[in-house]
Amino acid sequence: MSSSTPGKSGRTARTGEPGTTGKNVKAATTAKGATTAKAAPPRKAPKAESHLAMVRRARRINRELAEIYPYAHPELDFRNPFELLVATVLSAQTTDLRVNQTTPALFAAYPTPEDMAAAVPEEMEEIIRPTGFFRAKTKSLLGLSAALRDEFGGEVPGRLEDLVKLPGVGRKTANVVLGNAFGVPGITVDTHFGRLVRRWKWTDEEDPVKVEAVVAGIFPKSEWTMLSHRVVFHGRRICHARKPACGACPIAPLCPSYGEGETDPEKARKLLKYEMGGYPGQRLSPPADYPGKPAPALGAG
Repeated sequence: MSSSTPGKSGRTARTGEPGTTGKNVKAATTAKGATTAKAAPPRKAPKAESHLAMVRRARRINRELAEIYPYAHPELDFRNPFELLVATVLSAQTTDLRVNQTTPALFAAYPTPEDMAAAVPEEMEEIIRPTGFFRAKTKSLLGLSAALRDEFGGEVPGRLEDLVKLPGVGRKTANVVLGNAFGVPGITVDTHFGRLVRRWKWTDEEDPVKVEAVVAGIFPKSEWTMLSHRVVFHGRRICHARKPACGACPIAPLCPSYGEGETDPEKARKLLKYEMGGYPGQRLSPPADYPGKPAPALGAG
């Protein structure tokens, strides 16, 4: 029989296979009085979800995530728009943790676009080497810094159409900067976001631009930035790529992909990451309301 565990705020998370209750097995008595198990007839396929029902479920997931992660935030350390822009470019093909461990030395050496534009490429490469693809990233950082110096007076522009013209900056990076440095709503479609919205059947699109457009049509603009943080938080902490912790997921009752991962509650809890699992997060300098431990500096521990 399926078991359940209470989630946060009274929610109940399923921890067994949906629909596998005792009603699925009927007791049949033979002529000799012996009891045998008789399988129930095949279950009917669930009805296709209407678009309206999907939108309502999606918005409920967002509300649930807001309660689970009231402290959701960008997981890159930054003090100004320029630092966030640079950190986001560096975050490609690596973790935010590794970026956060690398940027203190980078910004100590090159605190402004003017400083970075004048950097010796080989010296910058050595600093950002831990983030991977350091030669290509150095080229992008030198190019975007020069563009900021020459075309924008050394300031990061606050418009998407200007940001995406900078070397190494696409829509994802632009939306991160706009949403978190300028307060301009944007949806950040990274690998975590794309994976979860497909698992939740909000869309089956693979192209990030198309995913962004679909999700933008589901939620009001005012929710876009925080929705992005909540979904990414959930993807990093519970709904992992290879083995999601379904049995420890507070929104399992709303998830059409429940069961893709570990459904046993105890085993699922062992899969939880960062503050959910009692471990450090990705930021060396997290917000004051973050409930987890700060990440260690590069080379520490």
